[in-house]
Amino acid sequence: MKKSIVFFLLISGLGFSQQKEVKINNLQPKSENFVFPVVSYAGNPAIANKINTFLQVNELEYIPNSGGNPFKLAATATNSYSNYLYFYDWEKLETPKNILAIGIHGEASGAYPEEFADWKNFDLRTGNYINPEDLFQKSTTKTVTGLIQKKIKKRVNDFLVKLKSEKNPSEEVQEQIGLYEGCFMDYTLNGIKYFFGKDKLTFVAGRCSNHAMRALDDLGSHELEFTYKELDKYWSSYAKNLISGSEKTEITSLNNKLYKGKIDGKYSVTVLISQVYDDGSFSAKYWYDKNKKLIEWNGKIKGNHISIIENDYYSEETNQWIFKALVEADLQGRKIIGTWQDEKTKKYLTLELEEL
Repeated sequence: MKKSIVFFLLISGLGFSQQKEVKINNLQPKSENFVFPVVSYAGNPAIANKINTFLQVNELEYIPNSGGNPFKLAATATNSYSNYLYFYDWEKLETPKNILAIGIHGEASGAYPEEFADWKNFDLRTGNYINPEDLFQKSTTKTVTGLIQKKIKKRVNDFLVKLKSEKNPSEEVQEQIGLYEGCFMDYTLNGIKYFFGKDKLTFVAGRCSNHAMRALDDLGSHELEFTYKELDKYWSSYAKNLISGSEKTEITSLNNKLYKGKIDGKYSVTVLISQVYDDGSFSAKYWYDKNKKLIEWNGKIKGNHISIIENDYYSEETNQWIFKALVEADLQGRKIIGTWQDEKTKKYLTLELEEL
């Protein structure tokens, strides 16, 4: 395993004057395969705790302060990804004062090893993960998506013109032409990575090649830069306040949100909802604060109504999951109110959650 890998991020914002109270250290125990960020925020420790909970549950499937090694599932491939995850480096980027952007570099080793770069962006006023769809007016989302796709297509097409201009193309060049002519370029906001900079937003779309064809892919990932000024007419009011440094916050989407509350009015639980897809489906993880063990939810939202299935175990005899509970609830502003029904007893328990 590589002992040191240079992590290529555009800007280092460590010590950035507007965010002196926000610091990042290494989650312990640090090792050559696990260099993972943990945030502290002297001015608002609750915000730091919220960000750390998201990062550790989402990336490591580990509940902070639950004991044991936080990297155990990632290191043993017993996580839901079913492969080994290593984290080699992180970097804090220079951003507007309301935003914390962290670049993470690592490797996923399944059928084959694959390095990855990812970025996590947080609203320092609330601790919420910043979802790209919350940044733009609903009426302009398609326009912004079109701008992203246009830049990708131009980059690929310009390279294709260069390849096709060769008079006697080698077999490798011919394979490259085939690769780029078949490139997927219709990325949407939900299927693309991004990070904030000091005065620009960078989208990072996946490369044209799969692992087997990667050696032919000279372009690699598509980094597409837009200045904040370029995007000004598309921003939502939430984004304008976020970038300008305003303290005014608004209700944002359900995606990547942490909620805290109780089942039956007495069992304290915390919930992390993942990305909500275009068809309304989503997955979530929750845990009882007392025993701190992750439990999977699979749900669907229609309008403001949420339906969730909690599975108990997978039956080899019937080749299907056996339900443990069903949740029916409504999204009411920053709250989720409904019931948790035990599948065996059919007993209904109240469920009351509020956005952290």
